[in-house]
Amino acid sequence: MNPKARRRAQLAMAVSLSLAAAGAQGRPAQDPTEPQAEAWQDNVISPDDLEPLPPDETESFDASGLPRSFRFELLGSRTQRADETFSELGLAAGGFRETANYGTFSLDATLQRSDRRETESGNGGDFGGKLTLWQRGLHAGEGWLGSNGLGVLNTPAPELLRQQYRFFLPSVAFAGASTDWVRDRGELVLQGSLGRAGVFDGARVVGFDLADGNVGSASAQWRWSDRWRGAVSLLATDGQVLPDEQGGTFFQDVETRAMHAAAGWDAGGRSINFNLQASDGDLGGAWGGWLDGRLERGRYIHNYGVFRLEPGLGWGAQPINNDSQGAYYRLAYRHARWNWNAGVDRIASVSGDSFDGWYGTAYARYQATSTVGLGGNAALRQTNGADALSGQAFVDRRNAWGQARAQIEVARRSGGRDDDSWQLTLDQSLALGQGRRLTLSAGYGELAYDGEPATGTATLAAYGGFDLTERLTLDGTARWTEGNGPGAFRGADLNLNLAWRVASRWWLVATVYENRGSRRSPFVIDPLATEQPFVNLPRDRTVFLSLRYERQAGTTAGVLGGTPDSASGAIQGSVFLDENGDGIRAASEEAAANVTVILDGRYSVRTDSQGNFEFPRVAVGAHTIEVVPDNLPLPWFLDEQGDRRAVEVQVREAARVDIGARRQR
Repeated sequence: MNPKARRRAQLAMAVSLSLAAAGAQGRPAQDPTEPQAEAWQDNVISPDDLEPLPPDETESFDASGLPRSFRFELLGSRTQRADETFSELGLAAGGFRETANYGTFSLDATLQRSDRRETESGNGGDFGGKLTLWQRGLHAGEGWLGSNGLGVLNTPAPELLRQQYRFFLPSVAFAGASTDWVRDRGELVLQGSLGRAGVFDGARVVGFDLADGNVGSASAQWRWSDRWRGAVSLLATDGQVLPDEQGGTFFQDVETRAMHAAAGWDAGGRSINFNLQASDGDLGGAWGGWLDGRLERGRYIHNYGVFRLEPGLGWGAQPINNDSQGAYYRLAYRHARWNWNAGVDRIASVSGDSFDGWYGTAYARYQATSTVGLGGNAALRQTNGADALSGQAFVDRRNAWGQARAQIEVARRSGGRDDDSWQLTLDQSLALGQGRRLTLSAGYGELAYDGEPATGTATLAAYGGFDLTERLTLDGTARWTEGNGPGAFRGADLNLNLAWRVASRWWLVATVYENRGSRRSPFVIDPLATEQPFVNLPRDRTVFLSLRYERQAGTTAGVLGGTPDSASGAIQGSVFLDENGDGIRAASEEAAANVTVILDGRYSVRTDSQGNFEFPRVAVGAHTIEVVPDNLPLPWFLDEQGDRRAVEVQVREAARVDIGARRQR
């Protein structure tokens, strides 16, 4: 090797030794006695070591046959009302079943035994109840679709007669049969009903008390052309419903005959309805007529009309507006941030014995920001010696806790009586997590009733529900009131439900209900409300206990409105008396019980004592909820947007719909 090559080899060896020494200094010395680390391996859990999964309800689901549902409930209650105490036992059963060729059948039945009315035989109890069987969606030839009812029903009426803007005709409850046939999606409608008259009764278990009279009705609706429709309804009853001294009703044995005919013209944004009504019977004859018009121009909506209703005008067994004539006009404006309406009525008495004067209303709401809205309403009634003014101002705001609202109401009446009233109310709807909801209300004011001096009244209220565990749920309302005057209410109102899901299909529910009474609000001054004495409801206290069983089966798995394998959710909600008209159920607002709610025109349920209803396992997508206002107390009603709601159901979620009944203010 030459010297030059030898020097290169020595240099390469030196570099290699330097790198090796540097690497050795960067690593800790290996202890020759330390054991070698074991190689990493996957840990496979043995199936025998796993905890058992909770039972899956769908595994025991019977998917054979067409959709069907059944529910059964055993109920018991003890009630103390005023000076009397009574017990009630009852059974409730219901459900539905789809058929391949005969539509959908639904059942709603109750059986009750109450010792409130002792029988002459001295057995200390009285049996009652009700039964309703419906067949809906029966397809026949030539485009006919029928619905038939048997049991406790309400007299039907065509859509044109039910769509009233200013005057509302109630239906008549009866026990018998009803039929409704529609051709070509409403081109021709034929309806009829016949049965025995009566009234609803019962505390927790709703029954039907038959009267001696009969009820019969016949109705038809047809379309003359693309823009014209006509309808007529005939009603014959033996009896009249009147209030009793206990806050209920009784049936007076009188014969009545009534007719209601209408013609409607609709050209998109313009429509006019002509109505003619007549009644005759033991109480005398009378007639009435009214015209309702509607005009839409951009964001403005005009409603106008004229009317004349003679004294003694009635509709079957129910009292309606009468002894008045005049005209009205309403103007409404809709905008993304502005929403207001105003109206004026000129009303005169036909006989000279009822209201004669002017009545005006106004409402406005402005969405100031994305979280703050403010507005108010006012009503003015002017007549000789009995002027009245009612007003309300409010502000609502979405805050970190949820939705808040503050409102103040005032009422003033002339005539030398010290009966001015005012009330300040604060509402807070809390935004809680899944399975929890809570709304709080606090109010103070000076309220005057029946011309007596105003008394200071403070109120605290709460409405909500909590899922205490996966199987235990608490929900209800509570209200405490304290007044400083001799005529003021004092005490607490309670309506609490504790529901325990004993098994997959079994529920045990305990309810405590206490009501200190009820009086007419001093802030309501509608002159067209039915003229009749208002009965102050007595204090009552009730304890309910119920055991409920529910079962669903069929290839659609109880997925209402869907296919067998479709995703599903649920629809829950309530129907309540929207006192302030904001569409949100406040803790101080009362529930509307025993009201029928229909899903997609096929499946029906009734609201419970808290106004709640539920449709479990509903197909994901768009659905329609319709409320039948037959059992709403007068003068409460559902407007055109209130009785029918579009609901979007999401998978494994419960869509909530709170529907508020309103009254003219």
